[in-house]
Amino acid sequence: MNKKRLIIQGIFAFIGLGLGAVYLPACWALTGLTTRTWYNNEISNPLIGALVLWLLSLILSGSIERLINQFEKTLTSKSPSYLLFGSVSTIIGLIFAILISTPLTRIDSVFFGGIVPIILMILFGYLGFRMGTTKRDEWRKLFQFRGKKADDGENIIDRPLDENYHHYKILDTNILIDGRIYDLVKTGFIEGTLLVPNFVLYELQYIADSSDSIKRVRGRRGLDILNKLQNENLVPVEMYEGDYEDIPEVDSKLIRLAKEVNGVIVTNDYNLNKVIEFQNVQVLNINALANALKPRVIPGEHLNVMVVKNGTERQQGVAYLDDGTMVVVEDGRFYLNDHLDVIVTSAIQTDAGRMIFAKPAHSTTEITEKAAAAKNNARKAKAKTAPKSRKN
Repeated sequence: MNKKRLIIQGIFAFIGLGLGAVYLPACWALTGLTTRTWYNNEISNPLIGALVLWLLSLILSGSIERLINQFEKTLTSKSPSYLLFGSVSTIIGLIFAILISTPLTRIDSVFFGGIVPIILMILFGYLGFRMGTTKRDEWRKLFQFRGKKADDGENIIDRPLDENYHHYKILDTNILIDGRIYDLVKTGFIEGTLLVPNFVLYELQYIADSSDSIKRVRGRRGLDILNKLQNENLVPVEMYEGDYEDIPEVDSKLIRLAKEVNGVIVTNDYNLNKVIEFQNVQVLNINALANALKPRVIPGEHLNVMVVKNGTERQQGVAYLDDGTMVVVEDGRFYLNDHLDVIVTSAIQTDAGRMIFAKPAHSTTEITEKAAAAKNNARKAKAKTAPKSRKN
């Protein structure tokens, strides 16, 4: 038997001592046994109460121990600020409950004098705890002093020295599932601190527990990427414990958090990127970065591609470069699953990425050869007619 269960049983027995000494004489009186006997005296009553509660603890100690372990696990997972503000606000709530219930205790009524104060203590304690834990950022800002001077004369400020620098890079669900953020962090191009909100983590867990196998794999990959970022210490990674219960959508919560901490949202979600543009919040889109890093091609450049499928237009074929850029090849449907030398005719940039239009290189060669042959024939014809004109 472990020590924790022994302590629980000891506490039950100690409580039983007090309960037996106070309430057992009244119980004996109800049964008509008011005279002192060997089981009804100042020594036996506390012992009987302790024995009864100890026997009860043998049944309940396992469940109580599990509850205590769960409570300890919950406390250790919370941040120090969560525990501090939660404790202080709970104490303040209990103080308010005492001030309100003190006049009620003077009323000669079991309900107002005994039950109502207990209800007020529970209600105000819970409300105080919720106010302290859900509004931690607001309370922290309330007690911060702008422009406070340090001992060395330097000003302590809570705004960035450079308006273009944002310390927190807030990761959304899609960027963790995508996985490229890990490779980007390894290159050293991301500076500052990666901030992962709890509501993003909960959404990842929900996806990882989905009945859909595809969603389940995506969710677990996101959790694996997060664990790799934390374990390898490539950059600082922090968890944001707060939540915005008045906002149901995760995307809206991300925007609210970015405004409060002056952070940047890192995502690859095209729709979220469009929404953020109207919210005066900066965003780093991995897809936009990947498109910007793709090699530039110019008309007339030669490429070697493999046509993998038919295009939308007649006789077109579609190929892809190594970086995923789509290449639309004229008459490409005749070369499916074949490698082909093509010449770039044009390139356009779309919201989905860059698209290249090309045509087979041999078609250009054939046209050039035909033009050269026609030119040679014209020269020969001109040479044959030239002597006749001189004779004339």
